[in-house]
Amino acid sequence: MHRVQHSRPGPILTPAFLRNALWRIAALCVVLGGFLGCFGLRAAYAQFGAVNTNQSGHQINRNEPVTFTADQVDYDKDKSLVTATGHVEAWQNGHVLRADKITFDRNTGVAAATGNVVLLEPDGEVLFADYAEMQNNMNDGILKDMRALLQQNGRLAANGVRRTGGQINELSKVVYTTCNLCAKDPTRPPLWQIRASSAVQDMEHKKIEYHDATLQMFGFPVAYFPYFWTADPSVKRESGILPPILGSSSNIGAFYGQPYYLVIDDQSDATFLPLMTTEAGPQLDIEYRRKFNDGSLLVNASAGYIYQSPQASFVTQGQFAYDDTWRWGFMVNRASSTNYVRDFHLTEGLTGDQNVLISQLYVEGFGQGSYTRLDSKFYQSLNTAINSAALPTVLPRYQYSFVGTPDSLGGRFSLSTGAFNVIRSTGTNTRRAALTMNYERPFSGLLGDQWKITLHGDAAAYDASVFNGTPNFSPETSVDTARALPQAAVDFRWPFARDSEAWGTQIIEPIAQMIIAPQTGDSQIRRIPNEDSLDFEFTDANLFGFNRFPGIDRLEGGVRANVALHGAWYLGGTTFDGLVGQSYRTNKDNLFPAASGLHDEVSDIVARGTFAPTRWLDLTYRTRLDKSSLVTRFADAVGSAGVEKLRVSAGYIYTTFNPYTFYDQPAPPPAGNAFYFPRNEVTLGATSKWGDYRFSGNVRRDLATNKMVSVAADAIYEDECFIFDLRLYRRYTSINGDSGATTVLFLLTFKTIGQFGYRAL
Repeated sequence: MHRVQHSRPGPILTPAFLRNALWRIAALCVVLGGFLGCFGLRAAYAQFGAVNTNQSGHQINRNEPVTFTADQVDYDKDKSLVTATGHVEAWQNGHVLRADKITFDRNTGVAAATGNVVLLEPDGEVLFADYAEMQNNMNDGILKDMRALLQQNGRLAANGVRRTGGQINELSKVVYTTCNLCAKDPTRPPLWQIRASSAVQDMEHKKIEYHDATLQMFGFPVAYFPYFWTADPSVKRESGILPPILGSSSNIGAFYGQPYYLVIDDQSDATFLPLMTTEAGPQLDIEYRRKFNDGSLLVNASAGYIYQSPQASFVTQGQFAYDDTWRWGFMVNRASSTNYVRDFHLTEGLTGDQNVLISQLYVEGFGQGSYTRLDSKFYQSLNTAINSAALPTVLPRYQYSFVGTPDSLGGRFSLSTGAFNVIRSTGTNTRRAALTMNYERPFSGLLGDQWKITLHGDAAAYDASVFNGTPNFSPETSVDTARALPQAAVDFRWPFARDSEAWGTQIIEPIAQMIIAPQTGDSQIRRIPNEDSLDFEFTDANLFGFNRFPGIDRLEGGVRANVALHGAWYLGGTTFDGLVGQSYRTNKDNLFPAASGLHDEVSDIVARGTFAPTRWLDLTYRTRLDKSSLVTRFADAVGSAGVEKLRVSAGYIYTTFNPYTFYDQPAPPPAGNAFYFPRNEVTLGATSKWGDYRFSGNVRRDLATNKMVSVAADAIYEDECFIFDLRLYRRYTSINGDSGATTVLFLLTFKTIGQFGYRAL
């Protein structure tokens, strides 16, 4: 279900400091009387002196000293009145009170501030009133025509405020909003506001109750609440009902959810979300969160009923620091079915995707130039197209890497080692220990030529059973072997640069790499399990390197040379950067399929070009061309153009290489079908931002099948007080036999109040 991350009930409508404002006004007035007591007016201070005792029994004064300035101070002995007038300003502990006049009546104990009363709080909140009057040790008082500037741009106004017993504030004719008023016409209604005939602020329980309240937008009423209560805005976390979740779905029908937020203590809280549907059964989602001094913990569990069967999901994750070097963590993701995840939109909480969920337990350490990790991983298939029994269980995996500092010769040594144990219910079980070492020494020639000598070695030991199953399909049933492959390389670069003044700077850079290594041959296919080298694509990104595969279960050997020509042109703000290259070897390598472009002595041609004439246009194109016919075997193009107000982007990818030939085919495909199942997709997108308005959209289409893959659009309006969010997502691909899905989200966010919306799944 959509995970609820709110930390307060809604709607929210609370002045952040009103519960203390009257206390502070009165305290300043009282201490003002105490200050005047230095001139023989100590009786006024005595009536308001907040005296307490500490643990030793000594009396302490709860009122800190106050400092004030005024144009004039008068004392009427007959009426026992102390009056400060003219730009009166009193401050205490960061609180500042300003008024035209402050009067203290020693007979009644009433302190009154009149004329442009302003109270500035340390947190930046500002309270305005035409008149403030306090008595009975600040427990009782009134404010007339009160206006307040709260945190998060909150604005509160009331015709009158009455304080009773120091715990209850009663407000009449209340107006609240977080919207800025129109500068040209301040009387114009804001975008939204809450109007209530009355409100009661419970200072002890930190909540405000509203009676006869109306939500207005542009001055027109759109919702009515006879009664509702919210937490005080100064409260960061408060238990209560959150805004409801409602919408419709093609799979579960109309649904309604009412979340409840529970504050357990200062470190933990929970959210409960019961959900009712018209075409499926009910669902309950519970999320628990806790913060520790050394980490955090999250637990989420849900249970529902669809397709006449109970369903459930469970998620928990945590991470904890042992010290500055070591930390450990875990993640568990489990669900009963893809349909449950899909229909109740659970992927926002589950870590993974709708096809495979990942669970893991790990400990890792960070050192100076080093890193180590020990973990175990578990996978669960949710899609019937994926065989759960063929998914691996990694129990455990260890890895360590180290990168040294340059030595006295200018060289640098690096090392990585690791071991893992992979278990499958159906398929190959593999145990491997591996070590990779690398030493490289760069240096420069006399003519600006750049050289680098590298010594590289890979070693691994294997023990595998069910070797003839997924993903290896070897003729042998088991293997117990080890191997090592030392390699040496010399890299050469010779950049030539020319400054053409008005024509910018051009760079031509020939690049060459010679690698010497023993020939590995295709015996690896029959004798070495493949767990980390199941997918790759030959491009300019891996043209130079000891191994084109992503892992070491497949190692490229033999004597080979990699060459390329790199060029760049920098002309003012225009940049063109390109590279074209090819690889040569002394023998064919049957380790690479024919469609990979690396099977023969001469590889396919790889190239890359980047063109950025201005800041509002950039284009990048990568390709792999058949070495003989120059037919495109791989193409990847991305580009974007425009400015912030409107920017469009496009992407295209095409490849004839089928990585599944590595692990899901018992035998190589027929020669006539070497290039099959091509990937051919195009994506288009656009973004726009005009002031408070943001728009975005994208579309993805499979050109090989001539079918749409997905469409998405998002329109957002956001200002200081309001967010309107309209989102659309359409999935055309099938999950567990469905015909795709459409998601529509309509959400209104009234800042500091809450969210109201509708969603269709």
